[in-house]
Amino acid sequence: MTVAAARRAVIQGVGSALPKRRVDNAELAAQVDTTDEWIVERTGIRTRYIAGEGETTATLAAEACRKALEQAGMEAGEIGLVVLATATPDQTFPSSATRVQTMLGIGDCIAFDVHAVCTGFLYALSVADAMLRAGNADTALVIGAETFSRILDWEDRATCVLFGDGAGAVVLKAEEGTRGILATRLHADGRHNDMLYVDGGPSTTGTVGKLRMKGREVFRHAVVNLADVLTEVLGAAGLSAEEVDWVVPHQANARIIDATARKLGLSPERVVLTVDRHANTSAASVPLALDVAVQDGRIKQGDLVVLEAMGGGFTWGAAALRF
Repeated sequence: MTVAAARRAVIQGVGSALPKRRVDNAELAAQVDTTDEWIVERTGIRTRYIAGEGETTATLAAEACRKALEQAGMEAGEIGLVVLATATPDQTFPSSATRVQTMLGIGDCIAFDVHAVCTGFLYALSVADAMLRAGNADTALVIGAETFSRILDWEDRATCVLFGDGAGAVVLKAEEGTRGILATRLHADGRHNDMLYVDGGPSTTGTVGKLRMKGREVFRHAVVNLADVLTEVLGAAGLSAEEVDWVVPHQANARIIDATARKLGLSPERVVLTVDRHANTSAASVPLALDVAVQDGRIKQGDLVVLEAMGGGFTWGAAALRF
């Protein structure tokens, strides 16, 4: 009896987009009571990109998708599913995914947003993987895109220095073989709502609100949760940490990334770090970092890659894939 090869969601192309305006720590220090040294020591962040007029979550997402499609050698019309992870959509509704669909010239397809804040891309990737495995579509665009600068309190030095804007996207195609997404694991614990949240919303205040965070508590939970979910996803994929070629973590804080790697015994040389140049771009963080490592040649076809993230909610998750 012949066993059919597994149908997996395989990454065909990766792309990213950043706003035109680059803001370094010195520029922020001229606006709020902080210093470049304070920011770098506590976060590792040196620069971030801030969206300007005409730059939105959807426009950045569409640009990232175009680059991912070009790398994949595919046309937009071949896409059957668009899943966009964001906490900063262009409109309350309809979804920003449908705006991206229109910008790319894609006709009838499945398109929707996923909202899990910084873990959003992992949630979106897991949903798209399941839909491709089930045969609901054969190809997908999975996007993480944010304009967090528009929900920041620019007088709160503890938070406004941490975030930036951007987008990252991957093209997935269902194929049989050994490459593709091997396992995903997702979690949420809403009891921690007040540690990282936005103090507004259509149903409560009727306003967008501003981001609020208890940084010390978030740090403590992040190191434990991320180490645990990385161990969990590797176990689900039947792999060990020693087999991992690259870890692409959520780029929130260099200290969190370092502490998580140490907890798992992972070499820092195998961890992709971009928080210094992009800051925390929430759902865009993981695909942005993935694109950087693919474009500079570090991540190659056949490499075992693990993605992980944690965000407000709390939500957290990880994915193991053969690139």
